[in-house]
Amino acid sequence: MSVDLVVVGVGYVGLPLAAAAATAGLSVVGYDTSPAVREQVGQGRPHVPDVSGAQLRALRADGFEVTGDPAVIARAETVVICVPTGLGPDGGPDLAAVRDAAAAVSGHLRPGTLVVLESTSFPGTTDEVVRPILERHGLVAGEDFSLAYSPERVDPGNRRYGIRNTPKVVGGHTPLCAKQCVAFYSRFVDTVVVARGTREAEMAKLLENTYRYVNIALVNEITVFCDELGLDVWDVLHCAGTKPFGFASFTPGPGVGGHCIPVDPRYLLDKARRAGSRLGVVEAAREVDSAMPSYLVERTTRLLTDAGLGLAGSTVLLLGVAYKAGVPDTRESATLRVAAELTALGAHVRYHDPVTGPVPELGPPVSDLDSALRDADVTVLLVGHGGYDLSRLARNARLLLDVTGRVPGEEVHRL
Repeated sequence: MSVDLVVVGVGYVGLPLAAAAATAGLSVVGYDTSPAVREQVGQGRPHVPDVSGAQLRALRADGFEVTGDPAVIARAETVVICVPTGLGPDGGPDLAAVRDAAAAVSGHLRPGTLVVLESTSFPGTTDEVVRPILERHGLVAGEDFSLAYSPERVDPGNRRYGIRNTPKVVGGHTPLCAKQCVAFYSRFVDTVVVARGTREAEMAKLLENTYRYVNIALVNEITVFCDELGLDVWDVLHCAGTKPFGFASFTPGPGVGGHCIPVDPRYLLDKARRAGSRLGVVEAAREVDSAMPSYLVERTTRLLTDAGLGLAGSTVLLLGVAYKAGVPDTRESATLRVAAELTALGAHVRYHDPVTGPVPELGPPVSDLDSALRDADVTVLLVGHGGYDLSRLARNARLLLDVTGRVPGEEVHRL
């Protein structure tokens, strides 16, 4: 029996997509090579923040399952590839998961199927990497099956914008491919935007995240400069943010994290290098964002020095290990880099995060936050999780460096 959709890769992108499609009445099956993912979904335990246990149980009741057998792809009217794209050992793009997923689809692809790549990558990936793999067994894209690219726009933890009310960009291998892709997403997305082609859609995704990357770097650099001038950067940001046009507010932090923002500009830079071009603004942003963990270590050292203590031998409590507030994801978290630098300089690093729980790279977290605050020589609030009582932090910490700019009190040291 055919199914409307097979989602290849049931993670941070694939599971919310499956949930949105199934809620709109589509029959959906997931394919994932991870036994852990299949087990968790099978038990009704969501492994991503944007799908609740109740949602997943409702999906399961409607017949949603995740299988490790790629033969299910042969039943699909539409296949959407949602596997992760990361960086290889050399810091360049790693498309191994995309190639593996395309190979799995190719082995079970049947005429008339729509195949959509949602994984973020450089312009040309759909046509130059995915299409040749899909065509290995004789079917031709644009003739025997439809091929398109539609960048994922999932923002983990965002309660205002989800899949339905976030405009969906699609680019087809041919105009007919684009038309079929629009018809598919229109079943559960309010607005669909058609790009000229797959390359334009791929580039749009990289531009979106590089825009954030560059602006985060800008505000981080201004923050360091404000510190040198003795200015309150939070007041500067507040005042600038009142302008109703021409200014988008960004806030400083320990550096970029997550699976998209630190990675996607590297794909753009790699593509530019191979094309013989140079993106100087993006390269400069990378330098600034990469330096923020070291700057925070320097600020922490300065606080201890002013208190008559040295960093080596001091206990530093880090609050927040996730890459952003409200999500359990620690991928590319700047806190991990801060912790590594502090440890290398001889500090005793402890940590607490009400959302992530234990983080293997850092060992067990503190169990009694109040005691840990009182015992630590300095506490650094890196991520403003909603579960933190900010007044309590200010009251119990000996020294507190607030990277989020939200903790009240005259004795608090802010970024």
